Amino acid sequence: MVNARSLRALDWMNFFVANVQTGFGPFIASYLASHKWTQGEIGMALSVGTISAMVSQVPAGAAVDAMRNKKGAAAWAIFAIILSAVLLASSPTVLPVIAAEVFHGFASCMLVPAMAAISFALVGRQNLGDRLGRNARWASIGSAVAAGLMGLFGEYFSSRAVFWLTAALAMPALVALSMVQDTGTVDPLPQARPAPDADEKRESLRELLRDKRMLIFAACIVLFHLSNAAMLNLAAGEVTAGMGDNVQLVIAACIIVPQAIVAMMSPWVGRSAQRWGRRPILLFGFAALPLRALLFAGISSPYLLVPVQMLDGLSAAVFGVMLPLIAADVAGGKGRYNLCIGLFGLAAGIGATLSTAAAGFIADRFSNTVSFFGLAAAGALAVLLVWAAMPETRESETAPQAEGVPEAR
Repeated sequence: MVNARSLRALDWMNFFVANVQTGFGPFIASYLASHKWTQGEIGMALSVGTISAMVSQVPAGAAVDAMRNKKGAAAWAIFAIILSAVLLASSPTVLPVIAAEVFHGFASCMLVPAMAAISFALVGRQNLGDRLGRNARWASIGSAVAAGLMGLFGEYFSSRAVFWLTAALAMPALVALSMVQDTGTVDPLPQARPAPDADEKRESLRELLRDKRMLIFAACIVLFHLSNAAMLNLAAGEVTAGMGDNVQLVIAACIIVPQAIVAMMSPWVGRSAQRWGRRPILLFGFAALPLRALLFAGISSPYLLVPVQMLDGLSAAVFGVMLPLIAADVAGGKGRYNLCIGLFGLAAGIGATLSTAAAGFIADRFSNTVSFFGLAAAGALAVLLVWAAMPETRESETAPQAEGVPEAR
């Protein structure tokens, strides 16, 4: 039986891990620029991190599947993130920065599936939607709090202080992790546990790649990020170009407001996905993408960015909960849950990379408005693909309960 202490500790772990990850966002570019790095050099360093994360998605997921101790996988990932933060704070020179980006890329790819696996092991598949909603809520609160705190440290101390703070915030994440019940001893549905021989049999990567549900959802993910990734950067660059001192406040609000929406909506998303199924919730969240792009194409006031960004919170809440939930539906009972999350993460990375490259190219050659229409078209294709081809992955209420047992070793 899972105790309440473990579930509360998992809440706080999500909060502090989000704190830590926030330090590796826009703060890196600002920090390097303050140490005389050119935009080209900064772009190169960030690209190393992006490539490292994309390359690491699948092997990191497979590694977490192979490890019996999911808490250990999460702990090693957090230690690697601490090392990345210390490297950045210690020396803003090429070798430490590149090493930090590589360590952080791989560690993040291991941390996400490890935390999903811990959640899966603690509550089982039947309650996973609600648990993932809580995870997303606490992570969003953590990101918003950390953004404000790190902004204050960067303003009143130094840009280097942000990374020392990032390393320090990882410590309570480790404390929270230590308070989570050992997932190797958790069996949410002991009466339905398959025989040891069946439990040992894992689906092969080839079999997983043949699963129609996984392939269609991976295509949906590519289109989602193709539409979403470049949208805020393109909008912010266009409408804030002529602003004065308030530009940073507007950009900060564009980040914090969606996080607040995610925190409010994520538990509802998880519960509704369990009650109504995955497809209607996916359609609801994905439909916000083309609408948001079209609104960005038509606005000229920077102060309208913030209300439009509320739609980003809606999409993010749905996507953040549904990705690990659908991975559990597809591969959770076959020993490949974390590998499936890694494959979905790879699809997200491909879509995001194509989005920024294509949106920038179209904006330069034609106009920002045409680029927004292109992003809206990609979002509309994502909605169409979910509606026309995505099968419902939620198990029938009458299905044997044994099919919902997680592989929680």
